[in-house]
Amino acid sequence: MKRTSRSHHQPTVPSEGAPRAAAHTVARTAVPAAVLAATFAAIRFGISPAIPATLATCAIAAITAITALPVAPAMAAEAAAPDAGTLGPTYPITEAHLLQMIEQRLREAARTGELSRIEDEARNRGAHAVRHPMPVVEIVTTRVARSFLFDPTFVLGRNVLGPRGELLFAAGTKTNPLDVTSLSRPLLFFDARDSRQVRQAHAVITQHQGRVKPILTAGSYLELMHVWRTPVYYDQGGMLTRRIGIRQVPAMVTQQGQRLRVDELEVAP
Repeated sequence: MKRTSRSHHQPTVPSEGAPRAAAHTVARTAVPAAVLAATFAAIRFGISPAIPATLATCAIAAITAITALPVAPAMAAEAAAPDAGTLGPTYPITEAHLLQMIEQRLREAARTGELSRIEDEARNRGAHAVRHPMPVVEIVTTRVARSFLFDPTFVLGRNVLGPRGELLFAAGTKTNPLDVTSLSRPLLFFDARDSRQVRQAHAVITQHQGRVKPILTAGSYLELMHVWRTPVYYDQGGMLTRRIGIRQVPAMVTQQGQRLRVDELEVAP
């Protein structure tokens, strides 16, 4: 009976070519995802993965071997786009260029004088729109004189906030502008196309020593300012007449307490 001597296990030191061999060996096997994740964490963040050193070495070698593998010719062939061939005949573009066609027409219009005529018409339309604004719709000459009071109080439909988001006025707040200000001058609405209303308005303004604000609902305010040598206003879009409720002109608006008094006057002959 031979006595077998017991020797201590000595760690194997890998040779110089061991990493390369290990790389090819591990490249052919499946490396667990946990090993790869732990190895990436150790490399990227300096964390010691809770795996054996041998597995970590194999994982690193596998990654190196996989990333260093050349692309197979078959894969490159599959990635290349195939030639679909000619689907049909092609022809050159024969239509005129849009910008060139517009430029040619403008030159032709300038040569014949049509361009100057179009420019004059546009200029005249603009000047007429300034001198003669659109009349306020649904405003007629007074048929039956009437008087009524208008309360300018309004209710806030939403919160009014300050520059820093603080609440200034809450929704539902009621306010009357006449509580903080007053109507500085009476308002006189009339149609400047009607010579009778123009004469009547001039007489009313003279009677109040010029302390009346004339506001047109139709006609040329520029021509009237040139004749009267005083500012004349225009109710553009009927914002004032619609808000106050005026339906007939001439109409005089004055302040009576915290409300406005509206008098739709008969037209003087």
